[in-house]
Amino acid sequence: MRANKNLFWILFVFFVLADAAYTIWALISDGKVEWVGTVAIGLTGIMSAFIAFYLGKVMSSQGGVLPEDRADANIEDGDAELGHFSPWSWWPIFLAGSTGLIFLGVAAGLWIVPIGLALVAVSLVGWVYEYYRGNFGH
Repeated sequence: MRANKNLFWILFVFFVLADAAYTIWALISDGKVEWVGTVAIGLTGIMSAFIAFYLGKVMSSQGGVLPEDRADANIEDGDAELGHFSPWSWWPIFLAGSTGLIFLGVAAGLWIVPIGLALVAVSLVGWVYEYYRGNFGH
């Protein structure tokens, strides 16, 4: 995690310098600031700083060193349980499709959005409660 934190701080410095260079270049070439690029590059730098700060706080609150931060760690040191995943579940595909339907509705016609929202609700309920029904019910 230390490497990730340092990487995002380096990205923050890079984007701040790139933002300054972009602004100066726009002033030299056009005589005015090009606001869209300046704000976009600046916000990218700020987001990198947010992520670096978050990773630093998480690393300091863990109290331990992760296996990827140790030089003497083996590959099997980092293979702990990461969570419970359902490789056979169809609900994420339905959720992605219904979310895509919402975006289509925003782009093509707002009458599609309520249909997409209803499908998102059904997909979320199905995905959350899939282990309470059928062969996997408790």
